[in-house]
Amino acid sequence: MKIQFKYQQFQADAAKAVCDVFAGQPYLESSYLMDSGTTKLFGGSVPAQRGVTGFCNQRLVPELSDSKVLANLQAVQSANLLPQSDKLEGHYNLTIEMETGTGKTYTYIKTMYELNRAYGWTKFIVVVPSIAIREGVYKSFQIMQEHFLEEYGKSIRFFIYNSQNLTEIDHFASDSHINVMIINSQAFNATGKDARRIRMKLDEFRSRRPIDVIASTNPILIIDEPQSVEGKKTKEGLAEFQPLLTLRYSATHRKDAIYNMVYRLDAMDAYNKHLVKKISVKGITVSGSTATEGYLYLEGVQVFTDKAPVATLEFDCKGKGGLLKKKAHVTKGFNLYEQSGGLEEYKDGYTITDVNGNDSSVTFTNGKKIFAGDCVGVVNEEQLRRIQIRETIISHFKRERALFGKGIKVLSLFFIDEVKKYRDYDAPDEMGIYARMFEEEYDSIRKSMQQDLLESPEYFEFLEKTDAHKAHAGYFSIDKSKKGGGRFVDSKVARGSSDSDDIDAYDLIMKDKERLLSREEPVRFIFSHSALKEGWDNQNVFQICTLKSSASEVRKRQEVGRGLRLCVNQNGERMDESVLGGDVHSVNVLTVVANESYEDFAKALQTEMAETIGSRPIKVTIDLFKGKSFTSEAGEKLFVTDDFAQTVYDALLECGYVKKGALTDKYRTDKAAGALTLCEEVAPYCASICNVLDTLYDADAIKPEDARKNNVELRLNKSKYNSKEFKELWQKINAKSAYVVDFETDELVCKSVDALNANLRVTKIFFRVSQGSLDKIKSKEQLEAGNAFKMETTESRAAVATANSSVKYDLIGKIVEDTGLTRKTVGEILSKIQKPVFEQFQENPEEFIIKASRLINEQKATVIIEHITYNKLESSYETSIFTDNTMKGRLGMNACETHQHLYDHLIYDSSNERDFAQKLETSKEVSLYIKLPKGFFINTPVGKYNPDWAIAFHEGEVKHVYFVAETKGSMSTMELREIESAKIKCARKHFAAISSDSVTYDVVDSYERLLDLVK
Repeated sequence: MKIQFKYQQFQADAAKAVCDVFAGQPYLESSYLMDSGTTKLFGGSVPAQRGVTGFCNQRLVPELSDSKVLANLQAVQSANLLPQSDKLEGHYNLTIEMETGTGKTYTYIKTMYELNRAYGWTKFIVVVPSIAIREGVYKSFQIMQEHFLEEYGKSIRFFIYNSQNLTEIDHFASDSHINVMIINSQAFNATGKDARRIRMKLDEFRSRRPIDVIASTNPILIIDEPQSVEGKKTKEGLAEFQPLLTLRYSATHRKDAIYNMVYRLDAMDAYNKHLVKKISVKGITVSGSTATEGYLYLEGVQVFTDKAPVATLEFDCKGKGGLLKKKAHVTKGFNLYEQSGGLEEYKDGYTITDVNGNDSSVTFTNGKKIFAGDCVGVVNEEQLRRIQIRETIISHFKRERALFGKGIKVLSLFFIDEVKKYRDYDAPDEMGIYARMFEEEYDSIRKSMQQDLLESPEYFEFLEKTDAHKAHAGYFSIDKSKKGGGRFVDSKVARGSSDSDDIDAYDLIMKDKERLLSREEPVRFIFSHSALKEGWDNQNVFQICTLKSSASEVRKRQEVGRGLRLCVNQNGERMDESVLGGDVHSVNVLTVVANESYEDFAKALQTEMAETIGSRPIKVTIDLFKGKSFTSEAGEKLFVTDDFAQTVYDALLECGYVKKGALTDKYRTDKAAGALTLCEEVAPYCASICNVLDTLYDADAIKPEDARKNNVELRLNKSKYNSKEFKELWQKINAKSAYVVDFETDELVCKSVDALNANLRVTKIFFRVSQGSLDKIKSKEQLEAGNAFKMETTESRAAVATANSSVKYDLIGKIVEDTGLTRKTVGEILSKIQKPVFEQFQENPEEFIIKASRLINEQKATVIIEHITYNKLESSYETSIFTDNTMKGRLGMNACETHQHLYDHLIYDSSNERDFAQKLETSKEVSLYIKLPKGFFINTPVGKYNPDWAIAFHEGEVKHVYFVAETKGSMSTMELREIESAKIKCARKHFAAISSDSVTYDVVDSYERLLDLVK
């Protein structure tokens, strides 16, 4: 497998933020005469070489003063909605915050390329805190090399600093291309001989000090995880590199070491933008300690539409050789005393009186109530670990089955603290207690799933091919000594650190990274040392389980960080929004199996995340919007005055999006569905308002979900699936189609010219000149209040034409980029518009380009749709799109129980869809309805289109009316985006082509409107 990389806007934004701080620095390549050192000869020393040219980073030109750099910095911070720095903290220190799993290494490699392209800088040093991160960074440079070569047309030369291989330093200094040295901080700040060599004059380095040769290149320092690097001694060592500037990248910067932050992508941003996996937690609550309390473990409660809920319960029972643990599916009336073989511990009131699917609980006649994940009674260490292993395997199988059809391999990770628990070399089969537990539970769970797996024959075949023993592997350090014989050993942890410093374990994991992602490799469950907590991860880790007997020193964020990256499929393609659309978090879910309650784990994780989010505002207030710059849908800029800030705040209150200064669930639901409804005055600035609200600290946004609570897996309603109505409906709508477009360029030119003449209005740029003087100072209070100056005159003046300044605009080229038309066509359009309209370009070039491109694109879409023709194809969609993929949701969040739907539950995207479905459920006119899956789509020139619903209505005794519907919150055509309108028009032509008059397609905003159309 080869992992693919793609352009992502947030990574480009982070690189741009760094580059823009130095706007005004010209592109310069700088060389110098290197110190070649001396060679000992006949008892003396002579120069080793003469006239050797070295290449270095050109320092900032004098014109780029500190005040200019500070102004650039503040502009970058303002654009990225960050607090503005009042001074430069060093020459120059910039902080970039990026959440774990969002591609921090990719981002700073891209930043190197962008700095090189903008300013010619070529020398970079990446400083890391440990061998783990060093090996991970080196691996990233290797696997990303081809990707960046395609984008930039050049490669980076990179190497790991090794005090025994100093020729790399000479190459670093003398090579004119981009060069990167990767070094862990211990290599220059420790007391060992190897660490001291970087500051020593060495004979083998021609009597030079390596640090001097490196410093002469004016390198740019990139510090990876500075909170783990920058102790007092390391800071002193870093200064010896004499860096041109220093960039700090981390997800967890120390609050007292955030220097001039230029970009922030923290945990909230990553969650809100679907850039990392959603975190789900399976907590285990242990209570009770005496034999008088019977052992019970409630695994979960399953809800059905046609029968009472069923609980999966584990309890003690009598066996031939003593007590055994038995697992059973139980309902109301189940008597534990009888089912356990008469164990006294269950004699007193252990008959089930209620199995509750709403709160996932079981209640007994003695009044005891336990919830999913609760473990009560006598629970020893071994039993708790077995439960954790079991729960991890259950989650793994469910996730694996759901993603099998998408070509995604699922991995699970167990962290343990002692190799012997996995590999016991004193045992006959060398299996440790955890490996033995794993294989027993794996076989048991696989056997219990066989009935369900018959509905997924391909996955069943896959599961049958991999036995338990081949499914797991250990990744630990290896004893290379003759005595050790290559056996696994516990990783070594340096004094004062919680990081393993043994390269063997990291090396093995890194080299196997791509192999682990391939289905050709049978290993899906990985046991590794708990010290491997940072520096490596794997995209397809979907379950993490920490099996430790002692209190963990590893923080929750470090635990979940090993599996936060979005997964990849068998082609190495990242499963993000560009592939999955809004379904990123239906595929990308990381389940943490914790040996504590869900509440405790979730609280600890949120506390840690909140610590890193400190600078965010915590409430929605009017001041949150004051002074901000908004951009409308049409590209118009607006400075938010106090009055308009009040209007925005009032609009949010009126729509129920804010209550007592906090964002409401209604806001989150409508935003996720793209259905925010604001008053007419502020609606054009909806995107900008959301951007500001995204800066708010929202605890619910980073709260992990309870993996056991109200989760449902959709199952086919077989009576509906096998019904005549479904078969007839499906036969009428499942045909595929192809479209052709035939239009004349002249028509597009004419329509575009008319639209530009009628609608292109560009805002003139003015600046205000105000004059005042210091009035008589009456008091200290007057000065503190800022009232001592008196305004005398104000005057507005038109700005100098921007297009005639030093900034040169390729007008035609920019519009070509934005519209996809040829230069010839764009040139023809611009040449035919009225002179006063074209002259607006001089007044505000940026706005002219934005608005002109938008108007041309609107006409382009109109022309294409008007001339599009759909033809029915012989091929059609199979019913397998309803059975191949497992769909899951949460009751009360995005799922509700159904009876008329094709499935027993409905996954809805918005409150409007939920309300619409409830009306379909209660309607006597509806015999069947389907929320069409994402796999059912119509191809259009503006992207794939997936209609919402297919509905069969009764009409008389025999005949049915078939309807395909698209639901919208509003029927106003002005509120439908251009791209949506175009897709809807295409859908009408598609259904007209494949179904004649037997199926109706339309857009509705309510069930009542739908019924009117049907009647």
